[in-house]
Order: sequence, then structure tokens, then C-alpha cells
Amino acid sequence: MAARHLSQFLQIGLAHFQTHIPFSRGLLSFPKCALQTQTLRQCRLKSSGSAATAVKDRQAQMMARGLPRQKPITGVSHVVLVASGKGGVGKSTTAVNLALGIAANDSTKAVGLLDADVFGPSIPRMMNLSGNPELSEKNLMRPLVNYGIACMSIGFLVEETAPIVWRGLMVMSAMEKLLRQVEWGELDYLVIDMPPGTGDVQLSVSQNIPVSGAVIVSTPQDVALIDARRGVEMFHKVNVPVLGLVQNMSVFQCPNCNHETHIFGAGGAEKLAQTIGVDFLGDIPLHLSIRETSDQGRPVVVSQPDSNEAKAYLKIAAEVVRRLS
Repeated sequence: MAARHLSQFLQIGLAHFQTHIPFSRGLLSFPKCALQTQTLRQCRLKSSGSAATAVKDRQAQMMARGLPRQKPITGVSHVVLVASGKGGVGKSTTAVNLALGIAANDSTKAVGLLDADVFGPSIPRMMNLSGNPELSEKNLMRPLVNYGIACMSIGFLVEETAPIVWRGLMVMSAMEKLLRQVEWGELDYLVIDMPPGTGDVQLSVSQNIPVSGAVIVSTPQDVALIDARRGVEMFHKVNVPVLGLVQNMSVFQCPNCNHETHIFGAGGAEKLAQTIGVDFLGDIPLHLSIRETSDQGRPVVVSQPDSNEAKAYLKIAAEVVRRLS
């Protein structure tokens, strides 16, 4: 039955084709009259013009849909993204100490910290927090709080050693919950620790919520700077202001002789900032205390506020706030 219908369909199509385009000796016969030639040419032009117009109209309709409509996070005044083009450059450590630095510089400001690094959540360990969030009367998750900072992370919902093996749609669903189903209260600043790279999470966050600005973290190493530049370009494409570059692990000072060594190179991030026309926010040294305090859940800004390392973070926090004012 299906074969017969297909045969009939082909025969009807062939008959229609032969009716409108005559054959002669197996080849298409062309009109001999100049008037016929002109008429066919006009028909072709008209048909081509109609098709082009239809394509343009369709494109206009698609563009009119635009990007997802941005919806602010209830109660949050400024959203600051801390990002990097690649992993291992100290992005999470910078995000934690940036949030603490903003609060330390002005105790009247309420600050939150969101861990958007779904596959490698570091905020629970660095902020010395554990346990499951409680639910409010509105069935929203309440952030866990330490050092005066409200924190939320996927790490609060899974065991610390449990691998998160999710596909893209599950990651997007988790991000939507972390953004929309958390009772943040009234925050002046929400610092979001982004995952490394320029993938789905970055685009989803940038396009779904209003972002005040992004901070790009990189080491001075050339390989890291290449990816940091990609990060800057991505935020430019999605119209997120880049507040500036932070040069992490800029210099190592020997604890015995105080000799300084630029293990990852010198001044690379500052030079990149000048090249691409963004601000340079400052240097963070490579120091043992930063690593130790982060692993212990006592970030250097709160555990050693008078140290040079803490002052470096406090300076960068002040620069970020100044650009948002």
C-alpha cells in the first residue's frame, strides 16, 4: 500500500513537472520567442526575490526572539562573576577571598558566595561549611553562613568525595536551582565562582541574570594567558562588563632568604590587560599561607588579615567595588 501511494505521488509530480516544463528529445526545450524568454526571466527573478524576502522575514522573526530574558535574583543588587579560561589558576581561592575582602572593607555590606563550579565545588571546604541547606516556608534553600558570608554550593547537596557525572541538561537544571531556588535575602554583592572555560554554565549565567561585571583570574604563564583572553572575549560577546584581570601566583618569596622568584613568569596578566584594553586589578603572590588557610577552611583574609597576602585581596576587593559604584 505504501509503495503504491509513493508511486502515485511520483507520477503526479512527474506529470506536473512535464506540464510546466516541456521535453523535446529527452532534453529540456527552451522557448524560442524572446517574449517567452523575458517572461521566464521575470518569473525567475520574482521567485528569487520572494524567496530572499521570505528568508529575511524568517531571520527577523528569529532575531526578534532574542536571548532569554534576564531576570534578576531576588534581593541581590550586584552579581560579580569570578572566572578563568582554564583550571588550576586559583580562581576559587580568589573568589572566596574576594567575597570576604568586600565584606571586610565595608562591614555594612551584605555579601553572598555562589559556587557555580558544579563538577568541582571547592567553596564548602574553603569556607569550612558542610551539611544540607534547610528549606524555607517558600520551599527555597537557605544558604549556609560562615565568616558573615552566605554560601550556596552543589557540594552541600552531595558527599564530598562523590563524583558528579551529569550531562549538560542536568547541569543546566542544577544551575537554575542554585540561581532561582535559594533564599539569599538582601545582598549588596553576590560573588559567583564560575567553572573554568567558556561553556554552558558561563553562557547560561550570563544570559539569564543581570551581571554587574566579571573578574578574570590568570597566572602570568603564557598558556594561562591565552585562555584568559578567550574568557575576556566570551564576556564581551555576551555583553558582560569585564571589571579587570587579577594576576594570581605572581611571585614566590622564599621564607628563608626572602628572595623573590617569578615561577610562572613576570607581569604577563598586566601586559595582557594593556593589550586588550581592560583594567588590571592587582597581583596575588604565590604564598604557602594562602594554600594552607584555604585547605583548612580559614581563608587568609579572615585568618591573617594583617598579612601582605590578605592586603593584596583587600586591595582587589576595593578595586572591584569602586568599579561597580
